[in-house]
Amino acid sequence: MKVKASIKADKSKGDKLVRRQGRMYVINKRDPNRKQRQKGPARKK
Repeated sequence: MKVKASIKADKSKGDKLVRRQGRMYVINKRDPNRKQRQKGPARKK
């Protein structure tokens, strides 16, 4: 999956901006294929 430089959520289409573990995600329960991720800090191993 490609990572976009900036992510935008369209609320009218049901998008939600979520922050998990330092990364920004766009999730959509109505249309699960509308997903986006913005790169955050690298995970520690």
